[in-house]
Amino acid sequence: MTDEQLADGPRTAEIVAAASALLGRPLSDPAEISEDRENAVVLRCRDAAGGTVVVKTYPQTAEGASCFAAEAAGLESAGGSALGPAFLAADARLRLVVMSDLGGGRSLADVLLGGDAAEARTAVLDWAAACGRLSVVTQAHRAVFDARTAQYLAGWPDERHLAGLPGRVLAAADSAARVAVSAPDGLASELAEVAAAATAEDYAVFSPGDICPDNNLLTGDGVRFLDFEEAGFHPAFLDAAYISMPFSTCWCVFRFPAELRAEAEAAYREQVSSVWPDLADDAVWQPGMRRAVAAWTMSSTSWLLRRSLAADVPMNPEQPSPHTRQLMRYRWQSLLSELEPAGDLPAIAALVRSLLSATDQWQAPELPFYPAFR
Repeated sequence: MTDEQLADGPRTAEIVAAASALLGRPLSDPAEISEDRENAVVLRCRDAAGGTVVVKTYPQTAEGASCFAAEAAGLESAGGSALGPAFLAADARLRLVVMSDLGGGRSLADVLLGGDAAEARTAVLDWAAACGRLSVVTQAHRAVFDARTAQYLAGWPDERHLAGLPGRVLAAADSAARVAVSAPDGLASELAEVAAAATAEDYAVFSPGDICPDNNLLTGDGVRFLDFEEAGFHPAFLDAAYISMPFSTCWCVFRFPAELRAEAEAAYREQVSSVWPDLADDAVWQPGMRRAVAAWTMSSTSWLLRRSLAADVPMNPEQPSPHTRQLMRYRWQSLLSELEPAGDLPAIAALVRSLLSATDQWQAPELPFYPAFR
């Protein structure tokens, strides 16, 4: 069904009835607000207590179990922050979550793909600061999140993208072999170091996980985050790198002006440094950032290189977006610009130089700025 089209059928009625029972009051007038994805359903329902709520269900698969557990536990942990939907109820057997309805509106992606540079700059900085602020206000909720996640997973494996990040990092040499690039000496130990840094408990903070620029709303009261299906605690460097790269796993990737990139990273860093004061020290921050950028880039070398070899197509055919090969090379170039001046992770830097050389025949154009900054 399309946006706001009335949902009908037995399954919708069962979902609404289950959500009503969880809340202890009737919900009505369900309208589907997302396309059906492997039997996942997202409904906006009228609440007898006033206003509307969002009811979300997840596929009966291992991935569905992981998405449900992360979102339910993440929303509950972030409750009261006012930076995302309020958690209202959850049912592990039905894989169903009820949350407050934040309504509609523009996202950061909408603004970046628009034409107003001043508006886009403000939105980026507000968004980056809000990412850090969410980490700060949820810092005391780690025990709640871990307990709820285990409860909601109910024995299913953790299939979050971040849970698989270390494995994809360690597989970078195998990925590079797809374009006949051999592993330089010392690569295995450096990849192991980067994989370990991506899962370290040092400087761990809460994050919605998938902070792609279309997973938020820009409201009159500030940024509100959507989609907690990848929520969890991980090193602050991973979100900081996600912000500055930018957007390590997203389709909506163009370049920031250099000064804005630095300002966005600083806005996030200022917030998380209030939780972890060591992060204000460049001797801690800079090596952590380089390893986070390396982790995301080596991970991309797994999934994005495979897509690039299959076809050079837009990341999102329905929106302005880079082509796969253009983005892959941009990721490698960006990592090299981080590592070479510092002389850090020399084997990974050598691997990336070889990958760029091996794919030079792609003749992929340079990644441009976001439309708002052109």
